Amino acid sequence: MKKTLVQYVNFCACFGKGANAREVVHGINLTLAAGETLALVGESGSGKTVSAQALLRLQSEDWIHYPQGQILFNGEDVLRMNADKLRAIRGREIGMIFQEPMTSLNPLHTIEQQLGETLSLHQGIRRRDPRLRAAIIESLEHVGLRDAAARLSAYPHELSGGERQRVMIAMALINKPRLLIADEPTTALDVTIQAQIIALLSSLQREMGLAVLFITHDLALVKSFAGRVAVMKDGLIVEEGSCAELFAAPNHEYTRALLAADLSGTPREPGTRPAVLEAQDIKVHFPVRKGLLRRTSGWIKAVDGISFTLNEGDALGIVGESGSGKTTLGKALLRLLPSEGGVFMRPGEGAKLAPMPKNEKEMRPLRSAIQIIFQDPFGSLSPRMTVRDIVSEGLLIHKRGLSKTGREAKVRAALAEVGLGDEAFLDRYPNEFSGGQRQRIAIARSLVLEPRVLVLDEPTSSLDRTAQFQVIALLRALQERHGIACIFISHDLRLVKSFCSKLLIMRAGVCVESGSAEEIFARPQHEYTRALLASAGLKV
Repeated sequence: MKKTLVQYVNFCACFGKGANAREVVHGINLTLAAGETLALVGESGSGKTVSAQALLRLQSEDWIHYPQGQILFNGEDVLRMNADKLRAIRGREIGMIFQEPMTSLNPLHTIEQQLGETLSLHQGIRRRDPRLRAAIIESLEHVGLRDAAARLSAYPHELSGGERQRVMIAMALINKPRLLIADEPTTALDVTIQAQIIALLSSLQREMGLAVLFITHDLALVKSFAGRVAVMKDGLIVEEGSCAELFAAPNHEYTRALLAADLSGTPREPGTRPAVLEAQDIKVHFPVRKGLLRRTSGWIKAVDGISFTLNEGDALGIVGESGSGKTTLGKALLRLLPSEGGVFMRPGEGAKLAPMPKNEKEMRPLRSAIQIIFQDPFGSLSPRMTVRDIVSEGLLIHKRGLSKTGREAKVRAALAEVGLGDEAFLDRYPNEFSGGQRQRIAIARSLVLEPRVLVLDEPTSSLDRTAQFQVIALLRALQERHGIACIFISHDLRLVKSFCSKLLIMRAGVCVESGSAEEIFARPQHEYTRALLASAGLKV
């Protein structure tokens, strides 16, 4: 019998203290043995991440505390360790892959500096030691980062969401820890890379005897990777058992509901309403600078000649692997990045298609008509603003004629539409919500302005399947009610299939296939499209 490495004993967690305390984890008991994989699953807000982060005491104890219970790591209570002891196990004995890589990586340091720091701290390798650079490159290559040696000088904002997540995985594993906490480790990755990362984690586990606490809402990943599963709901463990037994015969009603959740469906038919957005030969090229004088030695063609037309009420799915240029294209359409080519938009009812200005001052009046929901909700929400202030901020800028009462009514209506209608949510801050709840706040912030075009950059990547159902149903209802056109950037082909009427398949910055979603899902023409569908488990 393997030695117990982690043990939760009647563990509780509260937000706030005294009369304002709100208990979010209610006396859970869990064990994890050395070399074992335990999957912790449940919907957003169930307490999964709070419980996992408590193992390293990562949350500020000014606003979260643990009134009772223990978390034992190798027999020692983490909740009562002193700062020096805790610092020694963070990153060395226990590694963690965070759900939101952009907010977890330092925007001021290069990838080499950030991975080098953890090696220097825990293994004493000096910065100028050639072994340091070699170990960093090897770690990045293991997680599938392309051109790892050339990317060492890159900053986090220069990488795609999937590439940032791979850097996070490399950082968590570089010191060969005994325990890996993987909090949604494949959220930002496309289906082909997800399979590679899961295979990598399985291989490392066998080699190192690595124990893994795997937090996810993707039950397909759980089935392929975990040995044991614990299901959380509302801060309680409602069911626990071996993966094989739980999937074959779930006992709890909530577990059965999770397993039944499926977003399969037939693609929508393209509409016949007028065009609201048109892109013509969009190009975004980034210079590659080398040498002391940082002279341009070449170009990275992130987007290279993309064209499409989007009609009112339609949903265009932009699909491709991480780094294919999907998000860059979305930002170029919003004039958040300099680009070549033409972008034309119909700003209001009865208006004609007109070129979108590249000048920010001229573009500002159109911002309310074309909104974006970012992939990383925590990075796009101000930690210093309450939910009320976050959602109403756009109204203060773009709807100045509204009274205070009118703004409040719109804010409440938008939050209610995304499932956050509780009065208590209005005056809370983003760090008091789960990843899925933060994404709903970001969606409400965009919807409150009643846009004509909504650019959705992985809008449900941090949500569990049941919440994804709700968000997709909400977006479809809004499209039918208001004629909102959506550009849906995603690597989840099941979501794309259930929501989109048109598809644009991208690879290495170019379009390899486009057309109606129904036709592409039924009869894909390009080899790459067929490979994507096969990786997602969709029949070709």
